[in-house]
Amino acid sequence: AAKRMGELIDDLLAFSRMGRCEMAKKPIELNVLVQEIIQEYEPETHGRLIHWHVTDLPTVVGDHAMLRAALTNLIANALKFTRQRQPTEIEIGCLPNQNTETIIFIRDNGAGFDMTYADKLFGVFQRLHRADEFEGSGIGLASVRQIINRHGGRTWAEGEVNKGAVFYFSLPQTIQEI
Repeated sequence: AAKRMGELIDDLLAFSRMGRCEMAKKPIELNVLVQEIIQEYEPETHGRLIHWHVTDLPTVVGDHAMLRAALTNLIANALKFTRQRQPTEIEIGCLPNQNTETIIFIRDNGAGFDMTYADKLFGVFQRLHRADEFEGSGIGLASVRQIINRHGGRTWAEGEVNKGAVFYFSLPQTIQEI
């Protein structure tokens, strides 16, 4: 219990810092970033049958550390909520032809969720699954939303119980990207 409380406090502090820290925006190749994150999870997913489908992702402008944290969280959630699925299917892509924003999605074939509660997903300490089913502090998606909001973007999700989920985030396109 003490270890879990320590992790919760660490998550809360990181969440608080994320809202205040200075942003250093620069071009980020999402293809490279996503592959790095997937490789970091290789040791703990060893032995699982995971089909990764990563389509060609754009270069965006943003804070590297913050966008890494957001993508890490979304990919970690996809891995966590597909743990019972064999094979696991995770797709990471970009919606085509958006005029003013770039929309990235992470789709999985995991536990999913009831769309009735979709608005709760991104709240602090909000959980749609019991802690004994899926670990976590309930801060992760709130952090993702905070990061994307700070970049001027949006976050939303679609899901169906036992049929998986899709998490989306948008980033405004800059002059260089258009």
